[in-house]
This record gives sequence, C-alpha cells and structure tokens, in this order.
Amino acid sequence: MPKFLPASLALALSIPIGAMADTTSDVRALQKEMKAMRADYEARLKALEQRVKSAEAAAAAPGTATAKTPASPTATAGTAAAGTATAPADTWSPPTTVAQPSPQATPAAPATSAAPAAVASAGGGGGANAFNPALSLILSGGYTHTTRDPADYRITGFPLPPGAEIGPGTRNFSLGETELGFSASVDPWFRGAANISVAADNSVSIEEAFVETTALGKGFTLKGGRFFSGVGYLNPQHSHTWDFVDAPLAYQAMLGTQYGDDGVQLKWLAPIDQYLELGAELGRGRTFPGSDKDGNGAGMYALYAHTGGDIGASNSWRAGISMLNAKASDQTLTGVDAAGLPFASQFTGNSRVWVLDGVWKWAPNGNATRTNFKLQGEYLRSQRDGSMVVAADGSALPSPYGVTQSGWYLQGVYQFMPAWRIGLRTEQLDPGTPSFGLDTGLAGTGYRAKKNSIMLDYNPSEFSRIRLQFAQDRAREGKPDNQISLQYQMSLGAHGAHSY
Repeated sequence: MPKFLPASLALALSIPIGAMADTTSDVRALQKEMKAMRADYEARLKALEQRVKSAEAAAAAPGTATAKTPASPTATAGTAAAGTATAPADTWSPPTTVAQPSPQATPAAPATSAAPAAVASAGGGGGANAFNPALSLILSGGYTHTTRDPADYRITGFPLPPGAEIGPGTRNFSLGETELGFSASVDPWFRGAANISVAADNSVSIEEAFVETTALGKGFTLKGGRFFSGVGYLNPQHSHTWDFVDAPLAYQAMLGTQYGDDGVQLKWLAPIDQYLELGAELGRGRTFPGSDKDGNGAGMYALYAHTGGDIGASNSWRAGISMLNAKASDQTLTGVDAAGLPFASQFTGNSRVWVLDGVWKWAPNGNATRTNFKLQGEYLRSQRDGSMVVAADGSALPSPYGVTQSGWYLQGVYQFMPAWRIGLRTEQLDPGTPSFGLDTGLAGTGYRAKKNSIMLDYNPSEFSRIRLQFAQDRAREGKPDNQISLQYQMSLGAHGAHSY
C-alpha cells in the first residue's frame, strides 16, 4: 500500500492544477473579449458625442439650424436652464408647439460657445453643412378692405418723410412682403446673415446684412453691418413674427414703422441667474427719425437694457428701457396744418426717442401646446429739437423748432385651443404742442390719433398662418377708417428659434 501513496498524491495534485490552468485561460479570453468590447464601445460613444456636438452647434448658432424651432409665449425654469439659443434672423412660428426658452436664453451666450464646435465638427466631415448657408423664404399676402382711401393715409399731428411706409397698404388683393434669408457660420469666430425683402411693388431692399462674432467670450457679442436696432421689444423682430398685421401707430409715427441702420452693435449678457442684457449701437442714422449722413462721424447712437425671468413654472416676463438718438439735416417732412391743408417742411436738428417695454407670458406648467396668453405693451416718447424751414407765402425762413410727442399700445393674445389664437390691441398718440417761431398753423388742433384692433389667426402648423383682422383706425382726423385684412404667411426653409 505504501508503494501507491506517491502515485495517489501526484494524481490528486494534478487535478486542481489542470483546472487552474483551464480557469486562467478562460479569464484571459474573457479579459481579451472585454477589452475588445470596451474599445468598440468607446469608439461608438465618441462618434455619438461628435454627432451631439454637431447637432448642438447647428441648433445654437443662429441661422445655421436645419430644423425649424417653434416658439411659444412662455418659459419654464427647465427650458431656461437648457440654454436654447434664439436666432437673430427671426422667422415666425405660432405658439402651438413646445415651450419657448425664457429671457435667460439669448443668442449671445449659446452662440459664443457653440459656433466654434460647429466648425470643428465640419473639419471632421460630420458637420460639413455648417459652412453651407441656411436658406429661408417667407411668403405673405392677402386682401385688404378700407372705408377711407389708403393713398391719403397720414397720422394727424406727426409730420413724416414722403413715402413713409405707414397705414394699411393698398386695397384689394395684393402680395405682401416676400423675405429671402441667408445665414451661415463663416469660421470659428464669425457668422453672417442677410435678409432681402421684395415689396408688393416689386422693389427690392436689403433689410439686414451683417456679420456677428461667435467667440468673444465673457458674454459679449459684436455685430456690424445693416440690422434692425435692438431698441424696444417689437423693433428687432421681423414683421412676419408680429401678432398683428401692422405695427402700432407709435412705431409708425416715431420710428418710421421700424428702425434699421448701418453701423455696429455691442451686446453683453450678464453671467448671472437673472436675465440681464445691455446693448449699445453706433450708426449712420440713415432712416427716420434721422436722415442719411454723407460725411464722417456717427448720425445715430442707441443704448438699451433688458431684464427678465421666470415666475414659477407657468409665468415668464421681460422688461426694458431704450434710448435712440438720431440727427437730421434738411429732412423733408410732410403733414397737414391746423386748417387741414398739406404742407412740406425741412427739419434740421436732433431727435431722441425713449422706449419702455414689457412682456408677460403664461402657459400652464410651461406647456403652451393647448393654451397660452401673452400681454405686451410699449410706451414711446420722442423729443425733437432744432430748426425748421416751412415754404409759406413763397418764402423759406428757418426758425427754431421743438416738440415732445408720445404714444403707447397695449395688446393681449390668447391661444384658446391648439392652432387658434385671438388678440386685441388698443393704442393712442399725443402729438404735443410744437414750439415754432413762425405762426404757420403747425401747432395743429391737438387731435390724438387712436386705433383699436382685433385679430383671429389659425396656425395649421408652425410653418403656416392665416389671419383675419379688423381695425377701427382713427389716425386721421375725421371719420374712422374701418379696415379688414385677410393675411397669409408661409415659412419655407431652415429657420432658427424666435427671440423671447
């Protein structure tokens, strides 16, 4: 028996050693397989991250988005924190989709960090379309019925340049403004955009054409070229984003409907939880209330501040104060004197327009899909000081001239069910009492222009809108002008989100 003991021990020991060898081999195989799976996973994750960066950059860089981002009239804390960007080249979409970011989400911050990412991804091939211009086309038109002749339209007490775009437009069927937009990233530091407008009379004009920085940092954004001024609430928005067919009388009388200029704009978004944006502009002063300046030096400057935030999950707000100062030289103005007779004059001097604006939006729990409400109002005050030449009795004598005028509007728009909205707007102007050295009847009668409007619009999708509007317009002294407008607006192509 002792002879078999060594053999038995050797056999017993060989069994676990063999098992251990097999186990070690299996572990190494599993480790190798796990290593291969990890490498494959990391490669897939890297590819997905690259795609996410490209998508975020395209959405954040204004004008480079390939999908239409709808806007709604309210914001929640969640959407505000997300930092969704808004595009300066506004294109309308009705408040029947998702909740819009609150004032905390503005073009400045997202565009600063996201635009370089779009260019970087383009270098890798995945985001090459970031360099291709995003194209958009707005088609509008409709039918207008008025009880007074639009050719004689004027705003009593407010002399304006000949050919000023005020009033309801032409009667009968007509083509509205057609707007063609281009926008794209230029490189990691700049983006560019242009909006070309074709009017119903086939005249073509460049509404906006500018370059804008995307990577200044510290919350700063610099823009140069032609653009709508950032003063007020309604002025920076393109007309197809307005809630009513026309601009308020105060905008028509004191800003020539919408103030745009050639110059530079600097904005700063404060790095705080409360939305706070400061802006300054320096420009040529080429449009009313200024006049084109053929010489060195700026003819216009503007300053403004906007702030806002969320109140709970269902409410958001924004308020602002703006000041625009413009110079005029031999600016031709036409109007009607106290006797009701037309007159022409030339104004040389300074115009300063102050604007106070406020907006409040509500949607239950931040969901504007079914129902929402927006309350919006602005107060404008214009001060003109200089000299005026009036051709009276065959003579033209300059005399000191000054006047302070004001106006306001208040409007509310309620979406009572998906795709359907109703809105009311009331407004009034104060022409002031001009101080003029010669007794030419320019003081007028003190008549205060006013207007009330009601509209109903249907939005089959975020890309189309049909609007019916009725207005009782008392801009001209005398009997009211009852206006009925049927308007369509269609949006084609790629558009960014609207501003708040």
